[in-house]
Amino acid sequence: MNVMSSVTRGSAGTGPFAGQGRNPVAALLLLVLVVAGVLVLLGGVRSAAAGGASQPSAGSVVIGVLLILAGVLTLKALLMAQQWEKAVVLRLGRLHSIRGPGLFIIVPFIDSVVEWIDQRIQTTEFNAEQALTRDTVPTNIDAILFWQVHDAERAALEITDYEQAILRVAQTSLREMIGSSPLSALLSERKAADAALKEEIGRKTAEWGVAAISVEIRDVAIPAQLQDAMSRQAQAEREKAARIILGSAEQEVAQKFVDAANIYAANPMALQLRAMNIVYETTKERGATVLIPSAMVDAMNVGGVLGLQGVVAPADPK
Repeated sequence: MNVMSSVTRGSAGTGPFAGQGRNPVAALLLLVLVVAGVLVLLGGVRSAAAGGASQPSAGSVVIGVLLILAGVLTLKALLMAQQWEKAVVLRLGRLHSIRGPGLFIIVPFIDSVVEWIDQRIQTTEFNAEQALTRDTVPTNIDAILFWQVHDAERAALEITDYEQAILRVAQTSLREMIGSSPLSALLSERKAADAALKEEIGRKTAEWGVAAISVEIRDVAIPAQLQDAMSRQAQAEREKAARIILGSAEQEVAQKFVDAANIYAANPMALQLRAMNIVYETTKERGATVLIPSAMVDAMNVGGVLGLQGVVAPADPK
């Protein structure tokens, strides 16, 4: 079972070169104070040599040592958090404050920074292998969770490792969703599945000061045999729909023919006019010759039609 995460938990280092808390200002002050202390000690040695004394004065030694100690304490006391960081400070084992961003001072050996909280949006990749859907279909699902720490105090004190907990919660929530959903819903209602998973993960992580921003299911993989069966089923359903549409069209055409036959049966003159129109349509192209049997001409009763037109049409005044 592979679970991947793209985030790294912050260490509790307090030095300027320990990762979180890196502070070039403290490093510069350390260098200045150490150099000043060394110069004071060298000046005391030279003064003692010029005066004929075997050892430098106690005052120069004390000042030099204090300057060096001040530089070391500055390195421990002056810390810096980046714009996206929060530092959880404990004093003698109890929560003292949440510091940052920017420069802040702690009491060396009394205060300690136990956690550096990154409050930028983080991404976590997780998956569920061979999880059974509600209709007992094994699936492999890959997803990405976008989350953000909005309460540094709760994230540091309420749970040991909130990043690992987020991974576990995301994975178990994904398996619960798969087990309660049919395969068709996971394939066709991807947005609804993303929203349901985000709500479930957010509800569980809210107690740790972590908010689930969004969840995106990247891939839903099913066995190859099932893919082939689903493809054949989809093809059969499309063929069925095509046959139904074709049958409906044939039925509509047949009904139109029946209606036309009823009209022609009730009015023979309309049938004859339709026959003549067909003849005209076939002969209007140049060079076309149509042979009409005499029986068909008699059936059309062309003379009767022309006589009827002569009776109905008004006489020409010319």
